[in-house]
Amino acid sequence: MADNLYIQCAEALALAQSMKDDLAALLHPETGLAPKFRQLCRNQIEELENTVSYEDVSEEMELLRLEENTWALLQAVMPARKTETSNVEYAQDLLQQNPYTPTATIAQAILNASPVLTELIVVREWLQETAPSPMQPEATTGYWKFTKHSIMQALRTGSGARTGLVKELDPDAVNRGDGCSLAADDSSYEKGFVQALYGYIRAGRLEDGIELCKRAHQPWRAASIRGSLLLHWKAIANEHILDEVDDPEDDDAWTGNPNRRLWKSTCTHAALNTALADYERVLYAALAPSPRTSLILKSACRTWEDHLWAQISIMCEEKQTMEMSRLGGSFWEGGMFAVEKGARSVSREKMEAEEEEWEEEVRGTLDGLKSVHVEEGPPADHPFHFSQLNIIQDRTGFLLQVFAESLQSHSVQTNSYEYAPMCRFFAHLCLFLKMIDVAVPPDAVVVILEAYLRVLEAAGQRDLIAMYAGALGENAVSRYAVFLVSLELSADLSERRLALTRAKEHGLDVDSVAAVTAEMTMNKALELLPALRGPLPSMTVLQPPASDAENFFLRSIEWTTFSEATYDRALEQANHICRYFLATGRVQLAQQLLNMLPTELAAVGEPEEQATEYLHYRQFFSIWETLERIVECQALGVSDMSRDTRNAWLQDYKLLIDQGHEQIIKLLTSEWLVSDVENTDGDARRRALIRIRQIYIPELVIRLHFTLFASRHRFPKNIKLLLQLVNVVADSRYKLYEDFCSDNGGRLDDYLGAVRRAILGGLEGGGSDPFRVVAA
Repeated sequence: MADNLYIQCAEALALAQSMKDDLAALLHPETGLAPKFRQLCRNQIEELENTVSYEDVSEEMELLRLEENTWALLQAVMPARKTETSNVEYAQDLLQQNPYTPTATIAQAILNASPVLTELIVVREWLQETAPSPMQPEATTGYWKFTKHSIMQALRTGSGARTGLVKELDPDAVNRGDGCSLAADDSSYEKGFVQALYGYIRAGRLEDGIELCKRAHQPWRAASIRGSLLLHWKAIANEHILDEVDDPEDDDAWTGNPNRRLWKSTCTHAALNTALADYERVLYAALAPSPRTSLILKSACRTWEDHLWAQISIMCEEKQTMEMSRLGGSFWEGGMFAVEKGARSVSREKMEAEEEEWEEEVRGTLDGLKSVHVEEGPPADHPFHFSQLNIIQDRTGFLLQVFAESLQSHSVQTNSYEYAPMCRFFAHLCLFLKMIDVAVPPDAVVVILEAYLRVLEAAGQRDLIAMYAGALGENAVSRYAVFLVSLELSADLSERRLALTRAKEHGLDVDSVAAVTAEMTMNKALELLPALRGPLPSMTVLQPPASDAENFFLRSIEWTTFSEATYDRALEQANHICRYFLATGRVQLAQQLLNMLPTELAAVGEPEEQATEYLHYRQFFSIWETLERIVECQALGVSDMSRDTRNAWLQDYKLLIDQGHEQIIKLLTSEWLVSDVENTDGDARRRALIRIRQIYIPELVIRLHFTLFASRHRFPKNIKLLLQLVNVVADSRYKLYEDFCSDNGGRLDDYLGAVRRAILGGLEGGGSDPFRVVAA
């Protein structure tokens, strides 16, 4: 299931990248990127609920729920931050023009003038939208029916009311301080009912709460809830503000509470009244949140989200009350006295200073939620709660830096169940913020995307690597190359080609990726392979099969041979690989390498040094193949061949020997690989080339020597060619002597012994002059 989520997130991201220049589309409330991520989390939760037992995936589902809510928060706050604010008319101007302006219109003007308050209202709506569904009280067929039944029974029988039971059924019956209460069943129902009302207020569903009161035959509670609504009155509101509030169709009709200030004071007194039940006090504190009722309201908070909602509700209500009090001049808030006194008049600078001061208070208050104690759900310091708090405070850059530092310090364990989901969320958060042009710390983004790439690699999501690596900017090429290197030997040639092609689909330079991948692969392989030092390898010992490290080194050439544009890199790389294999005696692997290379590589002429080295390797393997064919042909010579077959075989055999002799003499008399071979100083490349000469010049000479010597009876002139070869080796112009004398095990003694046997072989026809065969 998690694998599907990786793919689905990548698909949503790809679609968003296709419209990255369309800010409105990216922030669309239904089809934007944040709503899509939110829906993907919701779909995943539903899938888990339907297919797996809750106990098995409770932690995963909780993380998905938190991620879903965080994407919802981003969608709620980001559009306003990225939208230009239009000119607004301040509340003091409205009241100076019309002191009878309805409180809803004044509140809207206060809201329009305060970006912080606007965001807090948006956040409160988000908290209400994501709140748990309110619990439903038991169905009732009447108002306090059990208490009513007891009272009616007492009146009918004349036995008097039951001790401790209320005698009246008005709403204040239980609050008169006489110790009387409802019937147990009614008391239990009342508690559940009021708690359900609180749940509706917590979820912002006032109308549903009002409807519940009506169904429960408690209309006075509906009136208490409706009292929270501000006064709307189109007939006396300033005309240009009307479109910003929901107005009734009839201009003369009004809705809301014209005495809301008195209503709020009453709710506050009720919340502070210790004679009331706690659940009653909590309800009134939720209806009219304020610093005075904060302790009562927070006593009902169970989760971190509850605490955040309570604190933001208090700040929003207090800001509105504070601004109304500062303004003055409103008939609905202060009566005729306020009208006569008039609204205050202050400069825009002072209003901005007051707004900044309040913003600092808000920031400090929200910071206090970082360590608040919660009864249920994830704690306050949970990564998603920390994220939500910083998103609300518009500190996304700081948030990304903190998470990146936690990744670098390994404070987040990679094997924890939170690691992969958190990396996924933060990676997409980085990309989302970049797409909507929100500044992000580049170094932190790189660290986070790197971590997510490792998550994708561990999850086997190879197809997705290029997309996210492409978002790394300057590091994109090297990071995708790291992934390609990690494929090692698990991917065949076609899979490697396809993985490289994906780089182009996501805006990466394929040729650069190929070159960097090849270099990284070689460096990684060389770390695993033994260094070029020690005795020269023996060419007579049977070589073992290629190790994984050698195959890894060998196949590194594939990355630069997919495109002609990287053939220059392939040339240098091929020389490096061939140089290593020949210097370690792995002729077959070096030969396999050359067979893998495109024929067009031989036409690459620059740099000249590399082109010459490559041609010298080609020259060597042409000789090596000839010597192998001589051995094969020699093995075909059997005694029971017919005359014609024998003549044809001898012709082929001689032709191959002559070809090998000509090729080897040409190589020996040219400056093969190194010119001044006697100078053993230089860089690692030069030392490796000298080592190759010390291995293969003697090997070729000795092989040719024994080939000529073995065929001397069939081709008598070969003994002369053999002795002429000795002169070539001894000729100081070619400096071949240096190749036979190596501190790591030269083969001069081997060759001198072979020459001695050859001279003795020249005396097989009789005589005592060993140089007769040369002069013949």
